[in-house]
Formats: sequence, structure tokens, C-alpha cells
Amino acid sequence: MKLILLLCSLVSGTGLLRAGQPNLVFIFADDMRADTIAALGNAHIQTPNLDRLVSEGTSFTRAYIMGGLQGAVCVPSRAMMLSGRSLFRVSEQLKDATTWPMVFRAGGYETFGFGKWHNGAASYAASFPNGKNVFLGGMSDQFRIPVQDVDANGKMTNRRTNNVHSSELFAGQAVDFLNAQKGAKKPFALYVAFTAPHDPRSAPKEFHERYEKALPPLPRNYLPLHPFNNGEMTVRDEQLLPWPRTEAAVRRELADYYAIISHLDSQIGRVLAALKETGRAEETILVFAADNGLAIGSHGLLGKQNLYEHSMRVPLIVGGPGLPKNRRTDAMCYTLDLFPTLCELAGIQSPPAVEGRSLVPVLKAGKESHRDSILTAYRHVQRAVNDGRFKLIRYPHLNKSQLFDLQNDPHEIRDLSADAASKPKLDELMARLAELQREFGDKLPLSTNNPAPMQIPLKNPGKKKG
Repeated sequence: MKLILLLCSLVSGTGLLRAGQPNLVFIFADDMRADTIAALGNAHIQTPNLDRLVSEGTSFTRAYIMGGLQGAVCVPSRAMMLSGRSLFRVSEQLKDATTWPMVFRAGGYETFGFGKWHNGAASYAASFPNGKNVFLGGMSDQFRIPVQDVDANGKMTNRRTNNVHSSELFAGQAVDFLNAQKGAKKPFALYVAFTAPHDPRSAPKEFHERYEKALPPLPRNYLPLHPFNNGEMTVRDEQLLPWPRTEAAVRRELADYYAIISHLDSQIGRVLAALKETGRAEETILVFAADNGLAIGSHGLLGKQNLYEHSMRVPLIVGGPGLPKNRRTDAMCYTLDLFPTLCELAGIQSPPAVEGRSLVPVLKAGKESHRDSILTAYRHVQRAVNDGRFKLIRYPHLNKSQLFDLQNDPHEIRDLSADAASKPKLDELMARLAELQREFGDKLPLSTNNPAPMQIPLKNPGKKKG
């Protein structure tokens, strides 16, 4: 109760609802690369419902997460998105943190959420007192996912396993909620957090069949093996295929990945149809995003424990009343910028602790820039800075850098760090990286007196997929 009273004081005016406040439907995917939507340039995947969102909103083609200080990057990523706090200032379990659902709830919204929650039961109950079908975990059999509900006292209860695909379960819950909103007067904030396309990448058979006859092509930056020890070469995600990665194995993995994304897309279609049936779609902000990307064969990697674009960049689409349709912007942003953005669109004051920057000037005023540089980080072994064109990745444990020209080399294939002509840019970005570290409270030194070997420590070469 104290928390709700405190939050109410943060809401504009008296905290009472104002006429015309929009509803919110926030759809969140798990481990989805930014380049897996057909309408945004992937000719090898089928995503008709996400394509529709692209046509009806603004697509941020350079949206990033800040990274993670552990292998399960999705935990801090979700914490940042929900709290609007940066990587080095957020509690992964959201202890003492205010989430945007809490602020919406205090502002008079009906908040309802379900699906994956990787940041502790207490923060979930405070955000969504009426939550159902909550998955407290990182990964599970997609056809037998364990879920719980939130009771009147904020406790998790009724643990059970459902014999239905997780995407269908969570979409069905969203449909039930939206059906109950027909004719309702109170604005709602609905959060649907899917576990797809996280592995195990299992979808109903008909979706796998779409990609079996003609497997997706290899990514342009495919490698059989990463060229050096990036500090996290044998984490669980990297052991899902044997080393070296074969072309056939990577294409098969991509087929499974695309299949579960297409199935997810079909379930998003159910949610969109139910929203339309409420008669309130025209007064609803709709957001689609993901917690992180994934390698899936790019650079010889499989997981998200790296700072290449394929792992740090995520899809982000925002649409709604008064917002432009079918627009794409290269304005660089973080998903933690969504907190103040949603508050501003809803006419709710954002708490002072939020570090995110509102994207409303990009959405409504057509501004083409947002952040002039992006810092990303992974544990104590990788740091990167991106100034919009050039990107530096620093490996402090190796005293090694990579430099890429993202304008001419968007797939990060040619490392320019050894070119004499690139030294001024490399020095400039090293200085900018240090500045951003100070700004965000990152105290990791960018070099070491005892560098690790460049050789990759493959402890279990040839491990079969599990």
C-alpha cells in the first residue's frame, strides 16, 4: 500500500485519470534478432502479423539493449526495460525499483501481465496484482511450461504445467483479457511476455515444415569458429552445436528459429484480432520488442553473450493514436528508453530515478537522432561503443580491440583495428568508451597487465546439441 501511495505522488496532477488516456499493449519476445521480420528486409521468413505492425507504426531499426553482467543476458535486459535504469544501476531482481507497470497502475490503469518474468516474484506481484500464467524462469519445454498465478495477497499460487505451446497459452490469456475489456471505461496496460523464440526452438509441426524444403541461407557473417577467445566461448548457449559450426547445422538451426518465430507471429495475430474486437484498438499504444538478439551462426557463435550487432540489437516497433505509420528510423536508442516514452504518451510523470530518454520527439516530431552513441557491455570481458557509423569492441582480458565501419560493413566482417588509417578513429572511440563508462557507472578497466591467451578454450569440442 505504501508503494502505491508513493507512486501516486509521482503521477501528473492528482493521479486521477484524464479523458483520452490511451491503452497499452506491450508484446515482448525472447531471444529475437532484429533482422527476423519480413517487412524489415528478411525475405526468408514469414511474419505477416509483425509486418502489419511495421506498416502501422514506427520501426526503430537501431534499438539496443545495454548488455549483461551474466550469461543470462535476458535477466538484466528485462530489468532495464521495466525500470528504465541502466545496466550498472539496476537490481536484476528489481529490488527497490519502480517498474513502468507500477507507475501505470498508480496512475489509474488496469495492469495485467503474464508470460515470462525473470526478475523475481515480488516485483511481478507489485507490477501486476492480477497476473495469471506467469513463468518464473529462463527457459522450459515450450509444450510443457510451468506457470503460476498471483493471489489477492500478492503471492504466487496454483503452480501447474500446461500441455499447450507456451505462445498459444500466453496469447490465449491475452485474448481472454481483451475480450473482457469490451465496453470498459478504465484504460488498461497489458504486458504479454512470450518465451519464444528462445530454445528449445520447438514449434508445431506445420511451422517447421515451412522451412524444411528450402533451409534459410547462412548469415553473411557466418564463420565455423570465432577467430579468438572472446572470454565466453563455452557458455551453455555456445554448446548447443558442435565446433566447428558446419553450414548444414547452422542452416538447420536457423530453420528451427524461423519456424518458432513464424508460430509466435501467428499468436501475435490472435492478440491483434482480439484487440480489434474490443473496439478500442484506435485508442491503444502497441509496442513490440525483444530482450536481446542472438548469433545463430554469425561470427561462429550461437548465443547472446557477445557484443556484435546481431546480439545487442533488437526489434522495436511503436504505434498508436497520433503516431506515424509505416515509418522507419535509424535513431539509436535503448529499450530502457521505453519507460519514459510510454509515460509521456500516457500523460503520466516518469519517476526521477529513470535514466531512459523519451522517444516521443522521434515519434511525434520526426526527430532523426536520439542518442549519439551506444555503450554495450558483457560481464568483465567485453565492452563496446557505437557512434552511429563506427563501432569499437574492446576485450579487456586480451588487450584487444575490433573496429567496424557499420555504414559500409553492417555485418561486422572486416576488422579495421590494425589499419594505420583507422588509428585516429580507434583512439577517439576508446576515449568515448571511457567517457560512457564514467557516465553509466561502469568501473571495469579497459586493459590488463596479464592478458589471457587468444586461443579458444574449447573444453568439450564436438559436443552434440542438447
